[in-house]
Amino acid sequence: MKKIILSAAVAAMALSTSAFAADKGIDIVTTGQAVIYYQTHADDGAVDTTLFDQADSIANYGIQLNLDADLKNGFTFGSQLSYLGTAGLEKNLVAGIAQSANTLSGDTTAELAMTKLFIAKQIANTTVKMGRQELPKSLSPFAFSESWRVFKNTFDAILAVNTDIPDTTLVGAYVSGGTGSGNLGTTSNLTPVLQGLDAPAGDGQVDGAAYMLTVQNKSIPMTTVTLSYYDVAQASFDNNTSDTNTTDRTGIEGASAVWGDVTIAGKDLPMGLKFGLQGGTIMTEASGAADTTAFGAKVGLAPVKGLNLCLAYTSVDGDDAKPNIAVKNFGTGVKTPLYTQMLLNQDAIALDADTVLVKAAYNTGDYGKIIAQYTNTTAGKNNLMGSEKDYAELDLIYKVTAANVNYFVSYMNRTIDKDGSMGIQAHSDAETDDVVRVWARYNF
Repeated sequence: MKKIILSAAVAAMALSTSAFAADKGIDIVTTGQAVIYYQTHADDGAVDTTLFDQADSIANYGIQLNLDADLKNGFTFGSQLSYLGTAGLEKNLVAGIAQSANTLSGDTTAELAMTKLFIAKQIANTTVKMGRQELPKSLSPFAFSESWRVFKNTFDAILAVNTDIPDTTLVGAYVSGGTGSGNLGTTSNLTPVLQGLDAPAGDGQVDGAAYMLTVQNKSIPMTTVTLSYYDVAQASFDNNTSDTNTTDRTGIEGASAVWGDVTIAGKDLPMGLKFGLQGGTIMTEASGAADTTAFGAKVGLAPVKGLNLCLAYTSVDGDDAKPNIAVKNFGTGVKTPLYTQMLLNQDAIALDADTVLVKAAYNTGDYGKIIAQYTNTTAGKNNLMGSEKDYAELDLIYKVTAANVNYFVSYMNRTIDKDGSMGIQAHSDAETDDVVRVWARYNF
C-alpha cells in the first residue's frame, strides 16, 4: 500500500469537488492487483476440441488500481480503474478472452474501465455510499459482485448500512444497474433469467430499479440470521434471444423476492460442526408467470485439523406450464446464492432442480489447500439446461500462496444427459466437458 500526496488544486481539478479545497491536500491510498487468467476445455461434441489448443482456450491479463481517500468531515472517496487485455496471448495461445472491457478491439482506450467511483458519508452508526461499488453476496443475495472471473462486477447503487441496533446490521440499497460479469466496460440494467417463454431462456432486464432491504442479526449465540427483501417495479423479457430486436419484449409488470439464511457455527460445537438453512421465493406480478421457491440445507464438519467436510442439498421448483424466474444473481444472470453452487453448475441448479453436493477441503499449511467437490442435479421440465436433462460436475481445486502471489488451479469434469445444453464454451451436442482454469493474482 502506498500514499500519493495531491495538492488541493490538482485534486479539485481531477475530482471536481470542493471537499478537496484544504491547502494541505489529501492523501490518496493506492492498492490494487495484477492477474493472469487462463481457461481451456475439451468436450465430446462433433466439433473437435482439445485441452490447451489455441482454438479452445481463453485468457486475460489484467491490472486493477484502487484510489481511496479520506475527505474529512466523515466523507470518503473510492475509485477503481481496471485494465483488461491479453498481453498478446491471443497471438499463439488463446482464441478469446474470459472477461473484457471491450478489449481485443485495437483501441487501447477500450481496454480500460472505471469499475468503482463512489462517495461515502459516515453519520454516527450509519454509512451511506453513493456511486459505482461492490455489493457482497452475504448481504445482497440477488445482486452481488462475483469473484469467479478476472475481476469482480460492480453496481451503480445507493447503499445505506446502519448498526444502531445491538448485534444487528441493517442494509438498504437502491440498485439501478451494473457492469455485468463478462464486460466491465459497459453498464446495463439488472438481468434476471426467466425460463419458459418462446426462447429457451428469456433475456430479462429490470426496466426500472431494484430496492433492497436486508437485516442481519447475531443475537442468538453461534447463530447468524440474514433476511433480504427485493422489490423490482418493472421487468421485461425478450421473446426471441436469437436476434437483437429490443421491441419484441414481454413485460411482467414487476417482481419481488424474499430470501433468508440461517448459519449456526461456533467453537463450542463438537468437531467444528456447522449448519446452514436457506430459502426464499421470487414472486412476479403477472398472471402468466409462476412464482419460484427455493430451499437449501448444509452441514459442515472438521473431524481433524486442516480437514473440512460439507454436505449440502438445494431444491428449486419449476412450473411445467408457466415461466419462472431462475434463482440467480440479478446483476449478472450468472451465479446463484445456493449452497450447491460450484465452479460451473449454475444453469443446472438455478431452476426446476434438486441438487446434492459433497465437498472435502484439506489445508496443508504452507503447501496450500486441496479441494474436491461433486454435485449431482436431477432436472425437471423447466430446467435451464434442458427439460429433464440431469447434470453432474466434479471440481478438483488447488490453491496456494507463494512469494505473495495467490495461485489457483482447477479441473472440472461435467456431464449431462443427451440433448442437454451445458453452455460455457461446450458445444450444444456435447455430453461431457473437461475444463482447466488457472490464474495467478498479486495483490499490492
